[in-house]
Amino acid sequence: MRAAVNFLTGNQIINAALIAFFIAQVLKVLIVLLVYKKLDFRRLVGSGGMPSSHSATVCAMAASAGKIYGMESGIFAIAAVTAAVVMFDASNVRRAAGEQAKILNYIMENWGHQKPEFVAKELKELLGHTPFEVIVGAALGIALGILL
Repeated sequence: MRAAVNFLTGNQIINAALIAFFIAQVLKVLIVLLVYKKLDFRRLVGSGGMPSSHSATVCAMAASAGKIYGMESGIFAIAAVTAAVVMFDASNVRRAAGEQAKILNYIMENWGHQKPEFVAKELKELLGHTPFEVIVGAALGIALGILL
């Protein structure tokens, strides 16, 4: 397993984060396929949705840093705090921006036949995560960080 992980970059922590991100993005495609019976490959590169790839990535980073350097190390502390900030942002700030995009898109759809020139396309509404999506992404990242 270790040889497979070192294949990507040679850095276990970065590799764990990259693998967690990739697995989370693939899971998004599979979950959309199972739930909505729709194959949507845009989910591979898109933000938002289940599970949170942001949470998976930063938690894999923190878990592998803790495993390698110890939970009392400064490196783990930096990774853990960074993970907490990213997950807070994913579930609060970016989610609020997505809710605002929904409202603005509704206003634009009901504006009439002519939209203002400054709006070229609909705003992206799926920006953030529910707390559950963040928790699942975090669990995925922690598990992969420890395993890898």
